[in-house]
Amino acid sequence: MTAIKAYAAQSATSPLAPFSIERRALHPDDVQIEILYCGVCHSDLHTARNEWHNTLYPCVPGHEIVGRVSAIGSAVTRFRVGELAGVGCMVDSCGHCSSCQEGEEQYCENGFTGTYNGPVFGGENTYGGYSQRIVVKESFVLRIQHEENNLAQVAPLLCAGITTYSPLRHWRVGPGMKVGVVGLGGLGHMGVKLAHAMGAHVVLFTTSPGKAADAKRLGADEVCISTDAAQMGRYQGQLHFILNTVAAPHDINTFLGLLRKDGTMTLVGVPEHPHPSPAVGTLIFGRRSLAGSLIGGIAETQEMLDFCAQHQIGSDVEIIPMDYINTAYERMLKSDVKYRFVIDMQTLR
Repeated sequence: MTAIKAYAAQSATSPLAPFSIERRALHPDDVQIEILYCGVCHSDLHTARNEWHNTLYPCVPGHEIVGRVSAIGSAVTRFRVGELAGVGCMVDSCGHCSSCQEGEEQYCENGFTGTYNGPVFGGENTYGGYSQRIVVKESFVLRIQHEENNLAQVAPLLCAGITTYSPLRHWRVGPGMKVGVVGLGGLGHMGVKLAHAMGAHVVLFTTSPGKAADAKRLGADEVCISTDAAQMGRYQGQLHFILNTVAAPHDINTFLGLLRKDGTMTLVGVPEHPHPSPAVGTLIFGRRSLAGSLIGGIAETQEMLDFCAQHQIGSDVEIIPMDYINTAYERMLKSDVKYRFVIDMQTLR
């Protein structure tokens, strides 16, 4: 066991502060990574403040991790010391259920182990990327193909990137499709970039007229102000697929009616309080579907990273020092970031 520096919340009401944690000695199949950058996800805030009512304290958040391999176990074959590597939202799963066998560990029927806050169905706490280093089983470590000077932009791909990539791939988004993205935040801006790179015609739906120019810079072909009934009316029955990234309760019926026959809207944000129930008639008349999607498996996450490297896609980020994290959380609540905070972990050292 090795003691290292970290930042942790001790309770739902306490700010994150310096804390010492221990990382295990390397097992034969383990990879040790010195963390260079860690993205700040809204899930970090939800968990630190126990908004999902399942937090284990002390809580060391962070599941958008990029760094350099500093040690490997005796059985490791895919990584060498000195290489760049990443860790996303999971560090283990049962490995034998049908979902795990299909390479979709995020749906592990026995509950995957989160990079922080432990196993889904309860168990020993785990500590995330707001720390100097992490030790992870090789099969849950990702290869990084981006240039090293873009590492800060890569970190959010490990959650925001795969959360938006997975549903776009699952519903086969591509050329000839008109795709809506609802919300232009940490997830939404990645949804726009990825759907554009996949060849779709992208329509960004936002309540903020001031985001129109930025949406087009990121790859949106059109921008619709969702509070304007006339603008929304122009898209009725027009969209093949909608990626809804908004994590605050809202009337999803507004968007379901924009789908074509057999269209699907997928939710990827988990609100603290439930959305109003959808109108069943909107689904029935048009054979429309309302779905959800949770990150992606390890193989798909690697596919996403390779796709982003090929298309030179990274997240738009604001790099911050570790001791700025509590201010960053407050700014996140106000949507005051374009579009993802990333911690320079050198500032922890």
